[in-house]
Amino acid sequence: MRWRVWSDRLIVLLVLLGLWQVGSMVLGDYWLSTPVNTTTRFFASLLNGELFFHGGYTITEALAGCAIGGIPAVLLPFLLRRQPIVVAILDPFMVGGYGAPKLAFAPLFILWFGIGIESKIALVAAVVFFIVYFSTLSGVRALDTRLVQMAQVVGASERQVGRHIVFPGAVPAIFAGFRIAVPYAIGGAVIAELISSNRGLGYLVQTGAMNFDTTQVFVAILAATVIVHAFIAVVDLGERFLLRWRPQGAALIVDHGT
Repeated sequence: MRWRVWSDRLIVLLVLLGLWQVGSMVLGDYWLSTPVNTTTRFFASLLNGELFFHGGYTITEALAGCAIGGIPAVLLPFLLRRQPIVVAILDPFMVGGYGAPKLAFAPLFILWFGIGIESKIALVAAVVFFIVYFSTLSGVRALDTRLVQMAQVVGASERQVGRHIVFPGAVPAIFAGFRIAVPYAIGGAVIAELISSNRGLGYLVQTGAMNFDTTQVFVAILAATVIVHAFIAVVDLGERFLLRWRPQGAALIVDHGT
């Protein structure tokens, strides 16, 4: 089954590359760079250090934003687990914050935090917080209350219940939230760089568009895609590490269920 999945993915990739090549032939290389030119420029930019420099800046923004926004988003549902009234009071405000277009606040973040890296980190943190918060909250709420009651019957403290029952039960939901938030974090950082920055992948996109260099634009997009996949792989490894106690069969059931 695993080999079948990988072979099907390869087929889909080849089809997409073929459509990309056809589109470039129809529209012209000036308007739509070819896959070959993009790949060649991508590796050339890696070798001369350009992508490492700009990509590293974007990665720094995304990592800092994920930490600043993600850690409180994970802790808050646990702190409010036994405070349903407080959760109900905060719920409309959290929903409003989740639904608000974060990218529309980018000019405000630049006004408040300046044109440096701080404004990009603030935007990423705002994007990540609400996604991870609601995902973690759903995981905490979905916990089987009978497990908590059984632990309390045998004398477990509230801290022990949270550490050994609530947190392990919510881990899949937490990592599902980060898995969703990571692409938004990278995208938010790139868009913030488009608005105001002299480095980063967004800056490469901006300069490529201004110079009508579609190859550079596609290289920056490809680099952002690679970074997203790398982040997702790290998230998956972290989830497997924290859930190493779970039987393999149960893991497969949960994975297919999600």
